[in-house]
Amino acid sequence: MKILFVNKFFFIKGGAETVYFQERDAMLQAGYQVVDFSMLHAENKPSPWEEFFVHNVDYHDSHGLMSKIKAGVDFIYNAEACAKLNTLLLRERPDIVHFHNIYHQLTPAVIGVAKRFGCKTVLTAHDYKIVCPSYTMLRDGHVCEECLTGSVINAFRHRCQQGDTFKSLLLSLEAYWQKFAKNYAMLDCIIAPSEFMRQTLLRKLPDARIEVIVNGIDANSTMPGDTAGDYFLYIGRLSREKGVPTLAQAQQKMREAMPLKIVGDGPLGADLRARFSGPQFLGYMKHGEELNNLIRGARAVVVPSEYYENCSMSVLEAMAFGRPVIGGNIGGIPEQIRDGVDGYLVEPGNSDALAQLMDKLAADPELARNMGINARQRLEEKYDLARHMQVLQALYEQLVGEKK
Repeated sequence: MKILFVNKFFFIKGGAETVYFQERDAMLQAGYQVVDFSMLHAENKPSPWEEFFVHNVDYHDSHGLMSKIKAGVDFIYNAEACAKLNTLLLRERPDIVHFHNIYHQLTPAVIGVAKRFGCKTVLTAHDYKIVCPSYTMLRDGHVCEECLTGSVINAFRHRCQQGDTFKSLLLSLEAYWQKFAKNYAMLDCIIAPSEFMRQTLLRKLPDARIEVIVNGIDANSTMPGDTAGDYFLYIGRLSREKGVPTLAQAQQKMREAMPLKIVGDGPLGADLRARFSGPQFLGYMKHGEELNNLIRGARAVVVPSEYYENCSMSVLEAMAFGRPVIGGNIGGIPEQIRDGVDGYLVEPGNSDALAQLMDKLAADPELARNMGINARQRLEEKYDLARHMQVLQALYEQLVGEKK
């Protein structure tokens, strides 16, 4: 079987790319034929199909009216991406085209190209783009469902893209175009990494085939920590929706003394450093042994999200290293954490409740250690990468076996 994997970035940029390369590399190791389609970028990994990659479309840097108009058109329908994908399909003739993060640069128009060619098509929904023009279902730091329950013109009305009128208009126009073009409805299957995501997408696409395949971590490549750990750890973007200000406030309110280490950067970075002296801000850190050791040495990992997380890779990484997780009781996180078994669920935005849970684990290292053992067991049973790949391969085989 030959699989064409499509993602706009061909380097590790975020959680979507982590999953993308996990699947791509595992399929290669399993003996499948794999073809790449992506966007040109200085940080790209090497690929034998680089000649088919499209030019980088960056509408953020567009200046002048004509430049903005061209970027706007490419943002909605990338003709170069459609043409180059068609050429690649003619040459390689894959059985499956699996789309990951394609929005804005490659554009969902490439789905129609693959379908017209006769390929079976799959898309993994790493975020809420299908139901929310700005991906996150967030507005002014709070959960927003206005484009899901009402018109996508709300993205323009509320200037959801960085408060910018032009960029927000593009988001609404693109969402209208996708509704008209029905690219998502063409897909043979959408993969949702959580049941919460599946139910959310079904509200917009009630007739779509949407399968839950949870994200995975290679359990064999991670060694759990053997001590209870002596600090709390946060890894991720420093932004309001991630709950980082709430976490910093919770540490201030703790009765037990335990350090908090924060890994990552983002729009609130400077403000958080100015407002809170307690946490140790370590900045951005690439995936590798240094970060792994940080996770391995933590008393617990805190994922205090205040928006609809999907299937959090931060939660899974903590579980892989045998660390309990305190996670926001929102989105897909409650599907990952068994409250009181391998971690705790906390009301989003409630710094008092979060401080109490952090105190509980800080005061009882044996409790934290036992929860960490349960978390590792949970990962091996439900979130091991080998299991993820078995389910994905079974889906591929089923789709290819169906009549076109």
